[in-house]
Amino acid sequence: MVKKILSITLCVLILVFIYAPILLLVVYSFTPSNVIGRWEGFSLALYGQLFRNTEIMQILFNTIWLALAAAALSTVLGTAGAIGIFYSRRKVAKPLQAASQIPVINAEIVTAISLALLFSAVLLYRTYFSLIIGHMVLCTPFVVLSVLPKLKQMDSNTYEAALDLGASPAQALFKVVVPQIFSGILSGFMLSITLSLDDYIVTAFTKPPMFDTISTYVYNAVKNGTNSSTPALRALSALIFVVMIAIILIINLRARKPAAKETSK
Repeated sequence: MVKKILSITLCVLILVFIYAPILLLVVYSFTPSNVIGRWEGFSLALYGQLFRNTEIMQILFNTIWLALAAAALSTVLGTAGAIGIFYSRRKVAKPLQAASQIPVINAEIVTAISLALLFSAVLLYRTYFSLIIGHMVLCTPFVVLSVLPKLKQMDSNTYEAALDLGASPAQALFKVVVPQIFSGILSGFMLSITLSLDDYIVTAFTKPPMFDTISTYVYNAVKNGTNSSTPALRALSALIFVVMIAIILIINLRARKPAAKETSK
């Protein structure tokens, strides 16, 4: 009993340590104070200021379309890569899997500088192409890591069985393999969106000069300290946090329904 209480207490303390700063940000998004830590009464003024600010709305649109585009392309590429690794011979699969994990453990600043040098050499530095490719380089390895475990849980003979039953390779892939690994694909897609939304370093080194995302805009606003819209960023951060929590809850609830049906059977 004591051990159970201690373990629960430890989990609660860890969660408080992780989420307390975010919750503090959410709380102070409901006060018009220009300084976090000074409560000036409950108000939705920052949210009104946020939605009236056309510059922030444009930057939010930039960030969302970039995240969706990079996530979609990374999911396709990462899923294809994971399937290729899984069905390769063991001597080939192991080096490929190890190589796919290098960008995950590599310092992001190294990746950003390498991309900047590469695109400078091919005269594509600071273009939309370099920006999309930079985010794909950042996100694709995480898609591979999300899809590979699902492939390993799957019976590797199902693809060959589908071929033996008359399916074409494309039909066997999309009607047999993809449905079984869809949860991993979805996880990789959501993780890619999160990584793209959050990224600053790669974005700063690859974006066009007049293009900003939330991360680069927030950094410049805080660094300069003179931007009048800085307090409204608290409201924007709170909304992003709430939306991501809602999406995670919806995905988890939808994932529980099939499991509950199988259990009832």
